[in-house]
Amino acid sequence: MSRTPLGVLDLVPISSGSTATEALRNSIDLARKAEEFGYARYWFAEHHLNPGVAGTSPAVVLALTAAATSTIRLGSGAVQLGHRTALSTVEEFGLVDALHPGRLDLGLGRSGGRPPTGADSPLPTTTPVVDGRTPGGLRIPPKFSFGHLLGSPRIALQQRLLQQPGARSQDYGEQVDDILALLRGTYRSPDGIEAHAVPGEGADLQVWILGSSGGRSAEVAGGNGLRFAANYHVSPGTVLEAVDGYRAAFQPSEVLDKPYISVSADVVVAEDDASARELATGYGPWVRSIRTAEGAIEFPTPAQARAQAWTEEDQALVADRLETQFVGSPRRVADQLEQLEEATGADELIVTTITHGHDDRVRSYRLLAEEWHRR
Repeated sequence: MSRTPLGVLDLVPISSGSTATEALRNSIDLARKAEEFGYARYWFAEHHLNPGVAGTSPAVVLALTAAATSTIRLGSGAVQLGHRTALSTVEEFGLVDALHPGRLDLGLGRSGGRPPTGADSPLPTTTPVVDGRTPGGLRIPPKFSFGHLLGSPRIALQQRLLQQPGARSQDYGEQVDDILALLRGTYRSPDGIEAHAVPGEGADLQVWILGSSGGRSAEVAGGNGLRFAANYHVSPGTVLEAVDGYRAAFQPSEVLDKPYISVSADVVVAEDDASARELATGYGPWVRSIRTAEGAIEFPTPAQARAQAWTEEDQALVADRLETQFVGSPRRVADQLEQLEEATGADELIVTTITHGHDDRVRSYRLLAEEWHRR
């Protein structure tokens, strides 16, 4: 059996012709199945103003899921701190932990309606990349630039709707420090006033930082000695920078004496390669809708996806994501996940699968788990 745990990242996708209610019920059902299949974690992402995504509040969804499962760890992948406070975050997860102690992962992310930023030129990494591949064969595409989203009216509206008028986001590193202090019960204001989050203080949470590059998130995770989740599925061109940046910044803590990394990937598994490719047909239009700031569309059927007109600009917009989605038979996808594990030195892998049909999605996770556990 492979000793590297597999986890699930769920966006609570809404399929075309379906509803948010059905999407939520499907996700809770999938979490139950993932527990049966032997997955170690089940995380919920946070997204807003997306017609095809119902996962707007990880804490609420994982509370519902905790009541329907018993052993699998549940968490956020990630809470967007750009429009939250440290106290509200600790209290929300403290409430769930009060009834389901010892099962929660508090994954923290920087975004709050802001597209990723950073230098366009790649940072040096310890893993060589030749002709777009690592020595083990993992595809590392050119870094994707999110600069075209910076002036998006929809991104600006999302920021405005998620924050109180005149509110300003706290510095990310300071916010993480406040969360850790509130969890430990050591929080003090600048003038020395104590604050105690009840529930929340003393909660048995695993705190993770999620990041897509070797910048601020990797530095905060490493500097605090926290677990780090690198997003190959979001930004495959910068995953090596992310894990190297985290390791370079790592300082031992009470939590960890050495770096601990999970890396994400988009996968679709079926009995054979052709069937898997058919199930994944809707992925391109879905990614395109996100990267144009339209907002994630309802996930299309293969026929609907094929009917959409594509320009060269559209193809370029999603090329890196299509090239790095692992699609195929259980053996093929497991081999690709092992390439990802080898290239990044991941301690865990977390996979996200979206298909139009719920049964196909469940089957994909089952087939992958069976193959992974045989290794």
